[in-house]
Amino acid sequence: MIGSSFIGSLPDPLRVVVVGAHADDIEIGCGGTILRLAAERRVDVTWVVLTAPDLRSQEARRGAEAFLDAADRSEVVVCDFRDGYLPHGATPVKELFDDLGRRLDPHLVLTHTRSDLHQDHRLVCELTWNTWRSHMILEYEIPKYDGDLGTPNLFVSLTAEQLQRKLDLLFDVYMSQQSKPWFTRELLGALPLFRGMEARSPTGLAEAFTCRKITI
Repeated sequence: MIGSSFIGSLPDPLRVVVVGAHADDIEIGCGGTILRLAAERRVDVTWVVLTAPDLRSQEARRGAEAFLDAADRSEVVVCDFRDGYLPHGATPVKELFDDLGRRLDPHLVLTHTRSDLHQDHRLVCELTWNTWRSHMILEYEIPKYDGDLGTPNLFVSLTAEQLQRKLDLLFDVYMSQQSKPWFTRELLGALPLFRGMEARSPTGLAEAFTCRKITI
C-alpha cells in the first residue's frame, strides 16, 4: 500500500500523465489518488480523454478542471474519437500517443488496466506501455458489467474526505450519466471500501492499481 512515506519520496514537483478512454474513466478509476497527490505534492498533470463528443466533452473538461483545482500546473487534452471503436481506427490514436510521448517525460503514468474487457480501455493501456517504456505506470480499475475486476497489487489509501470529494465532483459534473443504473454513490463508493479492507488501509478506504514493473 502506498503511504505518506512513499508519496513523500516522489519528485516534487511530480510530473503525472493520466489517460482515460472515456469521459469519467479517470475520475472513477483514480480520482481520489489525483486529489491526494495534489494535496501532498506539487503536481504537474497532463490529463488526456480520448472519446468525449458533444456534451460529454464539456463534462470531461469540467471534471478535469475540478479534480485538478489544487494542481500546480495542468494541461487537459480532450479528443472526440468514436466511443467503442478505438481499436478499429487506431492509427490517429497511436499518432496522438506518439505526440504525447515526444513532449512529455512523466514521473508517473496512470492508465487503464491491461485485463480490462472493454476494447477501448485495453487499447489505451497498450498504447500507454508502447509510449512510456521506462516510466512508472499504474493501471487503474473501472467497475462495470463485464465483471473483469482483477487482483491489484498496489493500493493508495484515501481519507473519507477525499472519497467524499471524489464522489461529490463526479455527481456534480456528470449529469449525462445520472440515469445509468451503475452510476450511483453507493456503487462507486463500495469499491474503495472493499479495496481499503483488502489493503488494510488505516482509513478503511483505498483505490487499487496494478503495477507490472517498477525500477528502484
